[in-house]
Amino acid sequence: MTEEERPEDVSRRHLPKLRQLAISGAPAANWPNLITIIRTAAAIVFGSVALIQGSVTWVITAYATYWVGDILDGRVARWAKQETRLGAVFDILADRASSSICICAFILIKPAFVAPLTVYWIQFMVVDALLSCAFLHWPILSPNYFYKVNRTVWLWNWSPPAKAANTGLLLVVLLTLPTVVALVLACLQMVLKLTSAYGVLVLATRTAPVTDG
Repeated sequence: MTEEERPEDVSRRHLPKLRQLAISGAPAANWPNLITIIRTAAAIVFGSVALIQGSVTWVITAYATYWVGDILDGRVARWAKQETRLGAVFDILADRASSSICICAFILIKPAFVAPLTVYWIQFMVVDALLSCAFLHWPILSPNYFYKVNRTVWLWNWSPPAKAANTGLLLVVLLTLPTVVALVLACLQMVLKLTSAYGVLVLATRTAPVTDG
């Protein structure tokens, strides 16, 4: 971690700008959250159909619904200036619900995928979930703004390329390359997430939440 990336950078002189990000004034009942509800419900339905029918096509449909909806609710939130911290947490939980049903379906349909998908499942449901919720320690709206705290962690986890790789790369590798390659990739993702989580833990323990006091 370089000097300019230390937690001291998130100091009281940045408080007004950060608090403006954290408190948007948008109501919790808004269009982005409605989109999150719809895309999550649709992904769970499609994933359930995949489980019942044993269909890879339905699994891919469920994943596509989850990914497209995840992009859409974020874009609408920023465009309509309706980003909220509650919405960010809701989005994080909705992603886990959607991903879980898809992973269950994939493992049932393709038992050979169990090792890489299990590693990914633990990483996404536990390590990445904790990492994604860590933004609540600071006065920012969501993980998308974590570059205000630490740019390196943001680049590894929430920059557009990182988000695409975290959700879609493993699926592409599973469907196109030998399973062992997917397992190696899943393990590398786990290492990256654990390293990021440790970095965030250091940041959080070295600086108390920024308040007015």
